[in-house]
Amino acid sequence: MTELEIEDLPGVGPTTADKLREAGYSTIEGIATASFADLAEAAEIGESTAKKMIREARKMADIGGFRKGTDVLEERKKVRKLTTFVPEFDALMGGGLETMSIIEFYGEFGSGKSQIAHQMAVNAQLPEDVGGLNGSVIYIDTENTFRPERIRQMVEGLDLEDVPSPEEFLEHIHVAEAFTSDHQMLLLDNVRELAAELKETDKPLKLIVVDSLMAHFRAEYAGRGTLSLRQQKLNKHMYDLAKLAKEFNAVVIVTNQVQSNPAVFFGDPTKPTGGNIVGHASKFRVYLRKSKGGKRVAKLVDSPDQPEGEAAFSVEMAGLKPV
Repeated sequence: MTELEIEDLPGVGPTTADKLREAGYSTIEGIATASFADLAEAAEIGESTAKKMIREARKMADIGGFRKGTDVLEERKKVRKLTTFVPEFDALMGGGLETMSIIEFYGEFGSGKSQIAHQMAVNAQLPEDVGGLNGSVIYIDTENTFRPERIRQMVEGLDLEDVPSPEEFLEHIHVAEAFTSDHQMLLLDNVRELAAELKETDKPLKLIVVDSLMAHFRAEYAGRGTLSLRQQKLNKHMYDLAKLAKEFNAVVIVTNQVQSNPAVFFGDPTKPTGGNIVGHASKFRVYLRKSKGGKRVAKLVDSPDQPEGEAAFSVEMAGLKPV
């Protein structure tokens, strides 16, 4: 079957197509799931024309109508699982980290959030027959936590044959530092452009990491008076991440900070920042905490199809390892 290009949409000529691609709308699916206001602005067209374009894109991409459960089941067959190389952790997640999903890891400083992000940036590039996704990685760094030296250590710690050099792994990790929440959101437009380019290579985009999700939003929107605006922006950011996950059949990992809930008198008072917006948008929520002897514990708090549970793992120089 021939893959459709955006020029196949009625009324989209070369000039409009160029404007759409420059704005990051490089696929029929991307246009089909866009908001008409954003599309109108990007392509410099009227909103009624944008609505018509989205309607046509939805017909061509078969998006937006009701589907039978059997059709959804067929689409689910495209989902892949990314290994952590910790069997208990993989089992907790239903066989690994799922593509087409946002997976949130939250916990206190030093609980292992960035360690997991680095390890997955390595594992995502491995062949599918060993639990990888054979793809490229985009890493949005908001707290200056990305360390190429850590990637090197984790690559050297892989217990596999014929592993490429650490430099080759680093070659396929595309890192961008976000300086503000607006910049962080803007980078997703660049992600779509880069993902479209990578789609033509032997290492298509398979993992997007945002480490950490809330750092800039918390710093810039302090106080109850700004909460509504913050949550609106955050909602759009999570929506855009979810679209990218589905459009490119990729895993999206977001790390998140925690805050203390003063209403909790018994048990663990920590809760993730971002409120219900982040909670509803994340398909899987995993709470990380330190344990005895330098171990970490991952607790699956929310999932569409897995029961709650816990898995212990250790973070070593060579990366994530079973306990």
